[in-house]
Amino acid sequence: MPCTLPMRRRLPGNCGVGRSARRLAGAALVAAACWTAWPCLAAEEVAVPPPRPNVLLLLVDDLKPALGCYGADWARTPHMDRLARRGMRFDRAYCNQALCAPSRNSLLVGARPTSLGIYSLELNFRRRFPDAVTLPQYFRRHGYRAEGVGKVFHIGHGNAGDPESWSVPFQAERAVGYAIPGNSRGGLTREEAYFSNQALDRVASLPRGPAWERADVADEAYADGRIAAEGIRRLRAARERQEPFFLALGFVKPHLPFCAPARYWDLYDPAELPQPAWEQPPVDAPAYAGKTLGELSQYEPAPLEPPLDASLKRTLIHGYFASVSYVDAQIGKVLDELARLELEATTIVVLWGDHGFHLGDHGAWTKHTNYEEANRIPLAIVAPGTTTRGSSTLALVESVDLYPTLAELAGLPAPDGPQPRDGKSLVSLLKDPAAVVRDHAFHCYPRGKRLGRAIRTDRYRLVEWRSTVDAEEPAEYELYDYEVDPLETRNLARALPEVRDRLAAVLAVHPPPR
Repeated sequence: MPCTLPMRRRLPGNCGVGRSARRLAGAALVAAACWTAWPCLAAEEVAVPPPRPNVLLLLVDDLKPALGCYGADWARTPHMDRLARRGMRFDRAYCNQALCAPSRNSLLVGARPTSLGIYSLELNFRRRFPDAVTLPQYFRRHGYRAEGVGKVFHIGHGNAGDPESWSVPFQAERAVGYAIPGNSRGGLTREEAYFSNQALDRVASLPRGPAWERADVADEAYADGRIAAEGIRRLRAARERQEPFFLALGFVKPHLPFCAPARYWDLYDPAELPQPAWEQPPVDAPAYAGKTLGELSQYEPAPLEPPLDASLKRTLIHGYFASVSYVDAQIGKVLDELARLELEATTIVVLWGDHGFHLGDHGAWTKHTNYEEANRIPLAIVAPGTTTRGSSTLALVESVDLYPTLAELAGLPAPDGPQPRDGKSLVSLLKDPAAVVRDHAFHCYPRGKRLGRAIRTDRYRLVEWRSTVDAEEPAEYELYDYEVDPLETRNLARALPEVRDRLAAVLAVHPPPR
């Protein structure tokens, strides 16, 4: 008759039992079962579950998909390119709001800004959902050691990190910092104050810092070099512990100021870098929908109001790509160490940009819009045993989708509550690039007393602007057709009423914003 095996505590994923020992144990169990011909194992023999995969989350601030792996042949990004070649590259991935804190909330909390009711930098998500379970916190609850370094949650502008998410204290880094003496203008610039939560009551009285820095210094003179070095130390320690880890490394460049060692500037001839092809707001778009300089005006020598002269534009674009190549090199160091430690085969790696970036298109700089350049993001996932090397997909996906995706890849239960859940697992898509998870991506951006909610389909983007104070005020719409107008030069909401109304009906299915 069948026997009953005693229960035994599940061992952690990469536990102290070596791989060879697990293989021998497994072989012995199979042999014993065959020898006895009984449909059970002896009470002393318990199968050891396979190790759980590790997770390495690489977050990059202000990184648009202008990388070599996305066809930008001018971009010197060999390390992010090779990471993308190891797994799946997403060609139509979108953030849920083109602003640091809300975008990171979407990834780490798994809820859109409209579900959380948070659209700003300064409001911490726990003010609205104190019992929320974050992505690293969820992995902690399932036996992982969760660690974070750099910029993961947005810290600054009065907002803080999230100690509940981490197994050990989070290690932050300076998001804004200079290597050349004097560039901090004697102590504290406006943006240094914002990102370090200092002197927030008198930021306007502080000096503006330089918009870029080109210094002959080591990589670790800036934050991202130190983040990479610390990430390598964390990987080595994790290898020694042999327990499953969730490690988030948040790199701060190419966020302004564009500070990078001179050798990364030297990779480019500024005369050969592409310049914006359309520098006007879309024709017939609401005047409030766009922007111009935004945070760029907090830096010298940018003017407080547009226009920028041609030389300044070229230098800023040069600085942006120098910073991209700098952060690419830091990511390369981490990936090299992952391979050296023989952790590649057991580690899920995600590369994610928190939102896109305007480089003069529409006359706009930085982010903070509902347009394509601000909302489309780079995303690559390497999941050993699931993703196919060199694969890519045109499927529409959102940042909120990564939370349930990583949970499923790690074999964890599907996340549920207590905060709203807007994401959909992408595992079926990782297995089949032609699969469809969504028929549109959703994002939003507030503008004064209006909120613009948007959907992006294969062909169109519809933005619906509604008052947040007067429910009777009629909505205004923007509609763009990317087959005929990829640069968003004209709002077609009036010219194509049938398309506008059809997409508005799709948008209306989404829950009202909080």
